[in-house]
Amino acid sequence: MSAVMIAGEAVGRAVPLVAGALGASGIAVAALPSRVAVRAELRKRWRTWAIAAPVFLGALVLGAGGAFALAAALGVTAVSEYVRMTGLPRAEHAVLAVAAVVLPALAWLVPDVMDPRAVDLRVVALLLVAAALPALLAGDHERGFTRSARTVFALLWIPLPLTGLVVLQETAVAVGLAVALGDVGAWCGGTALGRRGPLARPLSPLSPSKTWAGVLGAAGATALVLAAVGAFTPLLWAAVLAGCVLGDLLESMVKREAGVKDAGSWLPGFGGLLDRIDSLLLALLLAMVVTA
Repeated sequence: MSAVMIAGEAVGRAVPLVAGALGASGIAVAALPSRVAVRAELRKRWRTWAIAAPVFLGALVLGAGGAFALAAALGVTAVSEYVRMTGLPRAEHAVLAVAAVVLPALAWLVPDVMDPRAVDLRVVALLLVAAALPALLAGDHERGFTRSARTVFALLWIPLPLTGLVVLQETAVAVGLAVALGDVGAWCGGTALGRRGPLARPLSPLSPSKTWAGVLGAAGATALVLAAVGAFTPLLWAAVLAGCVLGDLLESMVKREAGVKDAGSWLPGFGGLLDRIDSLLLALLLAMVVTA
């Protein structure tokens, strides 16, 4: 069976769930009274979701080629936001942008090189050299190590996980959908159960609004979504849940050091692309680990 047919079947199972979720949430948001403070923000988020969901599913239904195009587009945009936040020079930006295209391309065209079951040391070596080369050639003895370390982190955080959109095939559909609705579950859990009591305790000072109640909500939502699309396994569920919980904290750590509230301002209701896909990045990486 071809990759396109496999991805098509996965998207076919996901479409009714996505359509139902968008329809129900759209009605709920439209019915909110004008006095509700978050009404405008929720409406912006819903409109963004209404556009993003068809783009995501439409790319993946095309198989590995569509997944490559989606991964490359997300990667190039995300590394641009990361570079602006961290103040990396143009040379490092070029390295990250090239990696955002080349790594998913390798996963598409030379899958053995990016096989998560056997790490290709050639790829690891090239990534390390590429990350350090700009600072080495510039002879930057003041910030060279910081530049190189931030570039290595970005390579592991953005382009490498996005290869999962290609490598995971139909599982990528399930992971993307579970992460998206897991975020909604976290918000609902935090709103309903996170006002007082032990579940109201924050997970980390990095993001005081993220509580154990939110974790509970995300756990339930991700399990239901994975089961609904026929992809539930305990390990995959754990990977997706960890991505939902820790991915946001990881980006918060980067933003706090950079002194910014959001990675960007162009994505209505979310800020930047990194603010939207932070959980997806970690979930894809962990999903590749547990499904290898």
